[in-house]
Order: sequence, then C-alpha cells, then structure tokens
Amino acid sequence: MREILQERKLQVFEKGTDDYAIECGKASTAGSVSQRACVFCGSRVVLYPIADALHLIHGPIGCAAYTWDIRGSLSSGAELHRLSFSTDIHENEVIYGGETKLYSALNELIERYKPAAAFVYCTCIIGLIGDDVDAVCSRVQRETGIQVIPVHSEGFKGTKKDGYRAACEALFRLLGNDNETPVSPYSINIMGEFNLAGETWIIKDYYRRMGVEIATCFTGDGRVAEIGRAHRAKLNVVQCSGSMTYLAKMMQEKYGIPFIRVSYFGIEDMSRALYDVAEYFRNDEIMKRTQELVRNEVSTLLPHLAEYRNDLEGRKAAIYVGGSFKAFSLVKALRHLGMETVVVGSQTGSPEDYDYLKEITKEGTIICDDSNPLELSRFILEKGADLLIGGVKERPIAYKMGIGFCDHNHERKIALAGFEGMLNFAKEVHATVMSPVWKFSPARIKNNKINLSANYAD
Repeated sequence: MREILQERKLQVFEKGTDDYAIECGKASTAGSVSQRACVFCGSRVVLYPIADALHLIHGPIGCAAYTWDIRGSLSSGAELHRLSFSTDIHENEVIYGGETKLYSALNELIERYKPAAAFVYCTCIIGLIGDDVDAVCSRVQRETGIQVIPVHSEGFKGTKKDGYRAACEALFRLLGNDNETPVSPYSINIMGEFNLAGETWIIKDYYRRMGVEIATCFTGDGRVAEIGRAHRAKLNVVQCSGSMTYLAKMMQEKYGIPFIRVSYFGIEDMSRALYDVAEYFRNDEIMKRTQELVRNEVSTLLPHLAEYRNDLEGRKAAIYVGGSFKAFSLVKALRHLGMETVVVGSQTGSPEDYDYLKEITKEGTIICDDSNPLELSRFILEKGADLLIGGVKERPIAYKMGIGFCDHNHERKIALAGFEGMLNFAKEVHATVMSPVWKFSPARIKNNKINLSANYAD
C-alpha cells in the first residue's frame, strides 16, 4: 500500500495499522492523475438540472463537450438544460477578448429560447484573458429583463469542491424572488439531490406521504421560480453535503433556516432521513405516517435482499465516490448484502467524514482521499476486492482488474436512492459480481480472491 507518492502518504490510511488524521481538502498532487474533476465541472453538475434555465459555457468548445449531459437528470417538463451552449472561444478572442461574442450569444439565445434565467460559466481561458463577464451579464439582464448570473468557475482556481461553492453563490442570487406563493409550515427544501434516473421523484413522494411539502429541490428537476421561494421553507435537508452545505449555511445566516444532513441511500440512512424530518416538525400525525411508511417499505424490501445475500455473503467491495456521505451509506448497504468493504475513499471528504469512515469500517480497510488509478488498482489487488463501486472514470479500472463494477455516479440511468433504489442496487451488485465472465479474466480470480502473482496486464 505504501507505493504511493510521498506527498500523498497522509491521504491514505489503513485501519488497524495507521494512527493519524487523514489529510484532505487540499489541491491534488501534481502527477497523481487525480480522479477529481475541475472547478468548472463542479459548478456545472450542480446547476445543470435546473431545466428551464439557459446554461452557456463561456470558453472553448471542449469545455461544453466535456460536461454535456453530464448528469442523468430527468425533467418533468422543460428540457432546456439538455442543450449545451458555448461561445466557442478561439485564438481571436484570446487576443482581443471574448466579451462581444458573449454579449451576442446571450442575446441570441435568450431571444430564441426565452429561458426563466441564464447561467454563464467562466472557464480557465476566460480567467486568463480577463473578460468582464459580470458587466456583460448585467448589461444583458437590463436589456432583456431575464436574470443573467455569472458563475465564476475558472478551472484552475481550485478543485471540484470550489466549483460547488461557485454554484451555491449563483443559486443564492435566485433566492427571494417569490414572496407571494403560500408555503406550508411543514415545508422543506431538498438540497443536493439531482434527480438521477428520477430519484428526486421517489424522495418527494416519501415526504408527501408523510405530509411534508417540498418548497423546492436544489437542483433535481429544478425550476427557477421554485428556487425563488426556497427562502421561505422551514428546513433545509442536505443530501450531498459536499455540494450544498455552503448554500445551506448561507441560507441559515440570511434567512434563519436550519439544516440537517441526510443520505437517501441504503435502508438505515433512508429511514433516518425521513425520521429526522418528522422529528424536527414535532407533529404526531407526520410521525405516525413516517413510521407506517418506513415499516411498509422495509418489510417489503428485506425478503428480496435476503435472496441476493445468499450468493454475495463474504464477497469484498471497494468504494470510490465523489461525496463521503454516499460512501457512508454504501458501506452500510453492502452489509445488508453480506459484503465487506475493504477499500473506501472520496474526492471531497472532510476530516470528520474520514473519522466516521474509520468508525464504521473493519480492521484492515484502506481509507483514501483524492485517489488515482494506480493507487486504486493496487488497493484492489492487495485487498482482493470482487467489486468496485464508483463513477465513469473508475469503470475502466474495475474491468482492467477483472472484477465487477457498479456505477454510482451522476451519469447513471438506474435509480439507487430510496428503498426501491436499494433493491435496484442489490440487483446490480449481484448481477455484476456473480457474472460468469470473470472466470475468463486475466486477473485469474480463484476462490473469490485475486491471485496477486498473475500478470493481469498480459
């Protein structure tokens, strides 16, 4: 495990062997080929699901191509977010500036699509050439009457997490536009839920069955008008803490709205998310409905999970995801399937997050922050994992190792949140781990363990 870059040694921890606080929240080490994305990508994935807004990338066409349709975010109506617009900056704009091109693009797009609002994403090159994007956005807003919001997401400014902050600052500017629409005293904002494969609709249905109103969702199946009244909700429920805690704190400071952190993955965390909201409102009827909902859902789910557990008992899994809260839930969900987590890491975890991972994992588990392909490959081989759970960038690692893979990232098309999502997760894990194809793998998987002496690069 120690075959890692010297600068990263304190970002990798083996429970039972090491005794130090994991370093995190730092810039990726040069040369490590981090699995993280850039600042611009971080802002784009947060704002993208707002379906009736215009999303214009001010920069080279490659930035727009990189993030086009980057989330599997479904919409119940508007589809403007599915289009990817770019100012397509070339050498001429690098020399003479791109403000004129941005101004023309905004006017043309607003006239044609009539969006509820417009976001303008600043990319690396814009930060370097110094375009006054704020001035252009202000001018277009005055002339068109459409709110045009600059998103300062120049990629070189930091990490993906800094992109989350830029997105939160942009969203904050939409708040306060609606002070008229009635909002229930039992109302919440769902934060950090992006409607991947329709998951927002699943979660909203649970809360509605409890008797709780959803003022808005940041940002799954989002609408500009709904975000405009979010400041009047009574509670913020933060699912993706890495992307939305900053906005929740801003809303708490300005509007006095408290927030709680939850996760919608797995049985325990999904149930806890519902109970925490019910307990906050201190309403007997809401609590009664919540108890009935959880009891019915869990009693239906557990017999199905038992069937998959018969095959998966004793298998090992590696987890590498963006947000650490997701990692917590996955460790617990795998236990219901009889599987042990032997490697777990995230791109944006905090010291408190990694301390909690230390608590819920077993001796020998490798915990890592901001890992890279070579490290992950080594950890998988060392620990004999049968499955890797990650995103699109981790998929090739799993297949080159000759082990199963479960996509838990934002491009997926299968809902994994909620109780029904837990069943979908179990089905996917079972299908990939038990696939007969792995017996033909160059990794020479024998007796459910990887033969470390095999030359899997043949």
